[in-house]
Amino acid sequence: MAAAALLVSAAGGLEASSQGAVVPRRSLSVQLAGARQEASHRSASIAACRHRHRGGAHCAAAGRRHGAAAAVSAQRLYWGAWIGSQLTGAEAPWDFRAVSRFEQNAGRGVSIVSFASPFMNCTTPNCSSYNFPRTPFAAIRAHGAIPLLSWSSAAEPTTPLQPGFRLQDVIGGRFDAYLLKWAAAAREWGHPFFLRFDWEMNASSFPWSVHANGNTPSEYVTAWRHVHDLFTRVGATNATWVWCPNADAGQSPSSLASLYPGNSYVDWTCLDGYNANNPWRSFQSVFQSYYSAISERIAPSKPMLVGETASTEAGGSKASWISGMFSSLPRMPDIHALIWFDRPTGGDWPLETSPGAQTAFKRGVSAGTFAGNEFSGLETSPIPAP
Repeated sequence: MAAAALLVSAAGGLEASSQGAVVPRRSLSVQLAGARQEASHRSASIAACRHRHRGGAHCAAAGRRHGAAAAVSAQRLYWGAWIGSQLTGAEAPWDFRAVSRFEQNAGRGVSIVSFASPFMNCTTPNCSSYNFPRTPFAAIRAHGAIPLLSWSSAAEPTTPLQPGFRLQDVIGGRFDAYLLKWAAAAREWGHPFFLRFDWEMNASSFPWSVHANGNTPSEYVTAWRHVHDLFTRVGATNATWVWCPNADAGQSPSSLASLYPGNSYVDWTCLDGYNANNPWRSFQSVFQSYYSAISERIAPSKPMLVGETASTEAGGSKASWISGMFSSLPRMPDIHALIWFDRPTGGDWPLETSPGAQTAFKRGVSAGTFAGNEFSGLETSPIPAP
């Protein structure tokens, strides 16, 4: 979320496995067979649309929604959380017991574990860089989940104004040595992971935001492409690039087009959005207009990930909001991953704020459409929809 602080902590021990609830692993061949079948149906829909309408970008979106009933039955999602320290005293994945506790509460094994890291740690007089997080990535993969790293061109502690971390500094090569080293380490690790780079760029809360720190939309696109090109140069093709605006930034959804790096630079699209009771808004109300802009016009060929979402307890029923979220997802068939923001940063977002919220979430993820921790053998990059 826009107000969420970035935190990378070495506190707590890493465990390569979890004692949380798990589901039987589905073979990778079955995963890929399902993906191929869905792609075949989608391609047929696109071809028919283009034959009727002589092409048009809307045909790709039509292919992804080839009939409401088919979309509902075919939609399968990864799911997971960005888990805070309230469960065990330290955040996941630095303390993997937090993942176990969250899974026990949810009644299902997660398929994604989300966490964040900036480029640098400047909490001491001499800044130091954060290396590629090989150990937590390995722990997440051993658990059968997929790492999702929110990686930012910033320093900790993160504030909107950081003159040494403007987008023009990224473009100008100030961080190239660090980026090349990090990308090479990612290549050496060798397994697929989601990389959500410089997210919520359309808000104003981060030093990479286009409305802060002297940045511009064109600089955002250029900086993204520059970092992506460095990964390509060293062969770090196991990163799945996730482009993630804020769905509640108070701007027209059409303004996102100027921030999109391009289809060859983005693998998944993404949205973050919250119900903060200002006013109370349903999940669909928060996301629908931005979802439509991206899935129909900006990037209709890309699968989408909800990178952060949660609701407050204040002003309404959090349990009902969560139930409504799960009911809304089939009406947004391009969404193939859902991440709950289970940190108390900036609000009462964790599921643990009430038994009703936990029960509603547990009921929602119990559906067969949500993949469990069955991806320790995943080797496909970019990561396909499940």
